[in-house]
Amino acid sequence: MKLKRLFALFTACALAASLTACGSSDDTQAADNTQDAAQTEETSELSGSVATGGSTSVEAVIGALSESFMELNPDVDVTYDPTGSGAGITGAADGTLDLGLSSRDLKDEEIAEGLTSTTFALDGIAIIVNNENPVADLSLEQIKGLADGTITNWSEVGGNDAPVVLIGREAGSGTRDGFESIVGVEDACKYEQELTSTGAVIAGVAANPNAFGYASLSAVDDTIKAVTVDGVAASEETVQDGTYKIQRPFIFVTKEGEELSEPAQAFLDYATSAEVADLIADAGAVPLQ
Repeated sequence: MKLKRLFALFTACALAASLTACGSSDDTQAADNTQDAAQTEETSELSGSVATGGSTSVEAVIGALSESFMELNPDVDVTYDPTGSGAGITGAADGTLDLGLSSRDLKDEEIAEGLTSTTFALDGIAIIVNNENPVADLSLEQIKGLADGTITNWSEVGGNDAPVVLIGREAGSGTRDGFESIVGVEDACKYEQELTSTGAVIAGVAANPNAFGYASLSAVDDTIKAVTVDGVAASEETVQDGTYKIQRPFIFVTKEGEELSEPAQAFLDYATSAEVADLIADAGAVPLQ
């Protein structure tokens, strides 16, 4: 009889413990569901549009950042208009863009007009030649001579006996401004062609065995060859440590004193956060750290 009572008591205790555990699990699940719902509600509260535009060199990077941001914030639409750095700066100044995009630093006169910049990535400007060109390395001085017409034949820098053909970007391009200012050939380049996008410059060099030009590191592909500069190849590491000399920033341009919309500010904060470093690198640009 005692045994039966003890067994009954043990069974009752076990059942009570089981019910308590189930209740605890249900309470935990309910709390998790409440937290998930709160997070979803918080995300969905951000809605609207963000208009960006400007530098064509940032296309891959801004595309990756925009896509990721919109996945996190499905009620926000981030647009990008590839019109060149000059147009991106103008758009930020006149308010037609929430965020202007430039692949060069702001000039003193632009800062004086109340514009401000926020760097979100770095980029090497690759010096590119046709795949048939045997030249593999150039010094900054040689690049300057090729660009300003001091050097007119590839044989002068170890190449074929052939004329030098410079293909570059149009006036107002951030890539052009970066290349010319770093190499020291502002307003001195002898262009055969001035094109309106990085992709067009790459295609032009790929089509002409005697051509050379410059392009964003993030846009370089196997249709052309990037030469080393003073023995240093353009890469994420050499841009970050400063050993590759021809580099520039990718920046957001805004107007000082003017508050951004909530989605525009959220996108700017996201694009300049440490969590997007891998996205930037995968897009071919160089994270700040």
